[in-house]
Amino acid sequence: MQSSSVSSSVTSSVERSLFTEVISQTDPRPVQIVLAKRDHTFKLDEEALREILLSDEVRDKRVMVLSIAGAFRKGKSFLLDFLLRFLQRSDATTATAEVGSSWMGEGNEPLTGFSWRGGIDRDTTGILMWSRPFITTLPSGEEIAILLMDTQGAFDNQSTVKDCATIFALSTMVSSVQVYNLSMIIQENDLQHLHLFTEYGRLALEQGGDIKPFQSLCFLVRDWSCPDDFEYGQDGGSKYLTDQVLKIVEGQHEENRLVREHIHSCFDSVSCFLMPHPGLKVATSKKYDGRLFDIDSEFKNQLAVLAPSLLEPGGLIVKRINGNPITGSGLVECFKVYMKIFQSETLPQPKSMLEATAEANNLAAVATAIDKYNREMEELCGAEKPYLSPDKLEQSNKSITEGCLVQFRSTRKMGGEAFSKSYEEDLEQQLRKTYESFIKRNESKHILNAYRTPAVLFTIMVLSYILSSTLDLLGIESLSQTVIFGLYIPLLLVAIWAYVRYSGDFREFGEMIDNVAAVIWEQAIQPITSRIMQRGLQQAINLSTKQKAD
Repeated sequence: MQSSSVSSSVTSSVERSLFTEVISQTDPRPVQIVLAKRDHTFKLDEEALREILLSDEVRDKRVMVLSIAGAFRKGKSFLLDFLLRFLQRSDATTATAEVGSSWMGEGNEPLTGFSWRGGIDRDTTGILMWSRPFITTLPSGEEIAILLMDTQGAFDNQSTVKDCATIFALSTMVSSVQVYNLSMIIQENDLQHLHLFTEYGRLALEQGGDIKPFQSLCFLVRDWSCPDDFEYGQDGGSKYLTDQVLKIVEGQHEENRLVREHIHSCFDSVSCFLMPHPGLKVATSKKYDGRLFDIDSEFKNQLAVLAPSLLEPGGLIVKRINGNPITGSGLVECFKVYMKIFQSETLPQPKSMLEATAEANNLAAVATAIDKYNREMEELCGAEKPYLSPDKLEQSNKSITEGCLVQFRSTRKMGGEAFSKSYEEDLEQQLRKTYESFIKRNESKHILNAYRTPAVLFTIMVLSYILSSTLDLLGIESLSQTVIFGLYIPLLLVAIWAYVRYSGDFREFGEMIDNVAAVIWEQAIQPITSRIMQRGLQQAINLSTKQKAD
């Protein structure tokens, strides 16, 4: 693996400002991260993806990725918008299954979020992600980021078979929860669409893996019309899967039997949820805008159960590769790697997908280690920290670097030790480059100094001297002696501050002096100088106006 590919994939601390949370400056919205092109190829919009996943709020947090995929015009985006509303409005720990739960909104409120509409024409193309991840606290106390993805519907009259398979495959590979949206019943061809993943999973397990390659697959059957046989909801869906869909019976074709066996062996969990029909107006009117008034009550009942079952904190599923949790920065690497193998004219073979997953696994481990290094170095000598002596900076860098390498080596990685060795070497190279940038930043504090603190202290000294002299002239010597301390104390603080800046010792005292100086500057000196400048400017304008009038 070439070092340039890894180096370019990891953003250094100095470059972070390029990927600050741009999304926070605009209203949350669906962002297209995978573009569908006219020549039936797909392109990753890496910039859009990085804006979401490399924001300071997300980049080093573990992520849950919920994706919904299936045939077009079957209500994927419509349902996803209710999941979006659940995250936006409810405390998932207190959500209930009552009709009209507060998170569903008012009865006459239109449904917004991911674009959806009635009719027969497709609406969603490529893959979209909601621009603002939802930060949620797990019962363990850890914060994770929830990401929602919407996908292009399959089997419309504009998409090829490869287009449909590519979108479905890509969304399954990057998600931790794949909702497979189906209409009315689960048919044999619906299971055969999972054949690529079952073959991939079989190959992964044969090569010595003891962890299932995929996490959660939820069959979401819409417009279920047999509630007398299997009741609506998760319990009925579970029985439907066990007793009908995934049941292996005598005389079953070997291909059908194998796909059922492999589905169970490849996914950590396989579930099913049976949803009733939402109502005639929802299904037939092109003008329908998602108001609850027009949705059948039974659909709302089941919706109130479905949303928390997928998104309540106790059941959230963090994205993992080979058992390793993936962060926001790691997910960027996963998208980039998987997009490469889906660029060919034919679908990739399971072996190619396995190799790509091994690459993504290693790149995600590199990205996580880089984030750890940047975070700890920022705490040590970031922009707001005082100058640190070169010896202490070097010593701390060695300790932090070793900790990052230990973390990388201890991470479970696919491909074997020899395969991972090149990634470790690239990680070391990237850490050295990042360290050089921290050295320059630290030296800039030493060479240029922060002029504000000494300027504030010298200003206090000058003012104290002037005031003391004035009091002497007025004969108020006792008060003058008191004021003179305003000359000596700042002088002492300047001496301490200078020693801290140039030696790097007693940095906590340097921070305290900088903080005090900052308060004095912001609360006193800056407002006064601003008023003086404004008055001087106003007088100059008045004088100029008067001269012109004369």
